[in-house]
Amino acid sequence: MSTDRFQSHDYYKIDDLLTEEQLLIRSSVRDWVKKEVSPIIEECAEQCKCPTHLFEQMGELGALGPSIPSKYGGGGMDEISYGIIMQEIERGDSGIRSMASVQGSLVMYPIYKYGSEEQRMKYLPDLASGKMIGCFGLTEPDHGSNPGGMLTNIVKDGDGYILNGSKMWISNSPIADIAVVWAKDENEKIRGVIVERGMKGLSTPEIKGKWSLRASITGELVFEDVRVPNANILPNVIGMKGPLSCLSKARYGISWGAIGAALDCYDAALRYSQERIQFGKPIGQFQLTQKKLAEMITEITKAQLLSWRLGTLLNEGKATPAQISMAKRNNVNMALAIAREARQIHGGMGITNEYPMMRHLMNLETVLTYEGTHDIHLLITGMDITGFNAFT
Repeated sequence: MSTDRFQSHDYYKIDDLLTEEQLLIRSSVRDWVKKEVSPIIEECAEQCKCPTHLFEQMGELGALGPSIPSKYGGGGMDEISYGIIMQEIERGDSGIRSMASVQGSLVMYPIYKYGSEEQRMKYLPDLASGKMIGCFGLTEPDHGSNPGGMLTNIVKDGDGYILNGSKMWISNSPIADIAVVWAKDENEKIRGVIVERGMKGLSTPEIKGKWSLRASITGELVFEDVRVPNANILPNVIGMKGPLSCLSKARYGISWGAIGAALDCYDAALRYSQERIQFGKPIGQFQLTQKKLAEMITEITKAQLLSWRLGTLLNEGKATPAQISMAKRNNVNMALAIAREARQIHGGMGITNEYPMMRHLMNLETVLTYEGTHDIHLLITGMDITGFNAFT
């Protein structure tokens, strides 16, 4: 078991822009990651084992639904605090951050934003504590980047609905107690549905054989004539606005989370460059190594400023989905490049589990794709700046 020697890096003194409360939140989550995540994460990744006991610990930290009001068990925090929490958790592992961000951004957020007061009080406190686990059903086997083409449907039947269809690549689904599912009604309108474990006709098979996010459990949602009562329909949203607003919330968190993974790789590479001796001197004294490290900290600093500014705009209610897309795309791509360069600095040792780069590298390949692929986010920016829709 390797010791977590991580030291943070803040080249542009961005900490000066954070409040005392935000710094305290970061310190608490960082300490928790060092104590509870780092000692077990390599084994979990190797064995493809999800550490489900961390859900309740993250609940105690306030990491599940940090910006949900405290009335419903959430942290009542601002958006920058939410981002900082995602950064620190993903510094530990992208899969653990996925567990938290799915719970908070894709399950708790739509129930809070679009649910009834009865739904909020029924589900949110247990989700916030981690005693209940949730998942989010949007992507289908044949509809990923085009979620509007979904085939999953609900049909009115007496005092409820009959749900049929399937969802694919669903984080947490094999262990989830509830699923927030998006389906088309008879009028081709997209509705949000809360499906509970135990409803007849629901199955959640696990997806095996992943080389990425191995500490996060992933599966399907399969609905075969599942009867859903009226009380489980989200009453306050119709259309793609519902799921897309949830994705914006999650994408914002990912923009911070990716910085955490990049910082972990950079920190390991910097330390290794100072300790590894070749040709009679530390490899950090060689020009090419310094070039790699200097470029890494430059890109990390740019990403830190991007996410901080985005969080400020969100706090002011001014951020747009296109701005969130830019940050998600840029920061994940940045982290992936840094993980690769950090692996090179470590040479052969970089492929072992003594160092975190290969695990981050494999994880980030998935993060580059989920919550909107790298190329889709590029087209979102393109449409925003030109006014032309390249999707049709």
